[in-house]
Amino acid sequence: MRQLIAHTSSRLLDLLYKARWLGPLVARLSFGYFWLETGIAKVQNLDGFTQRFIGWGIPFPAFNAALSAWTELVGGALIMLGLFTRLISIPMIINMVVAIVLVVSANFQGIDEFVEADETVYILIFFWLLMAGPGKISLDTLVARWLGIRTHD
Repeated sequence: MRQLIAHTSSRLLDLLYKARWLGPLVARLSFGYFWLETGIAKVQNLDGFTQRFIGWGIPFPAFNAALSAWTELVGGALIMLGLFTRLISIPMIINMVVAIVLVVSANFQGIDEFVEADETVYILIFFWLLMAGPGKISLDTLVARWLGIRTHD
């Protein structure tokens, strides 16, 4: 019985190892789509988004609202494609840090609220993309291979 469990477990782990490219792909596609969608909504209603920036007391509200909206739109598209993934993760992280510092932190009463904030989770996912890259099935990997750059996917 022990040998059967060990053999079955080994086979399942082998299957999961062969499909390890699927996790980053699904995560990147769904997370990128989320940001693409929010970016489109903000760009299409830039005046309303700018008014929110004014209400939050963010300096240069029209410029910063447009910058934030377009960062989300372009960032979401690039993350979905797996193109410039590590690079676009940096402005996306900055966007979320600004959101935490200037908007969300007013509601924090302790570490629990910080850890539970959506923006904190987004920063962690962007940090993972920055460190791990887009995965095997991405334009970044395709371009790297075309250029002769060795990837570890």
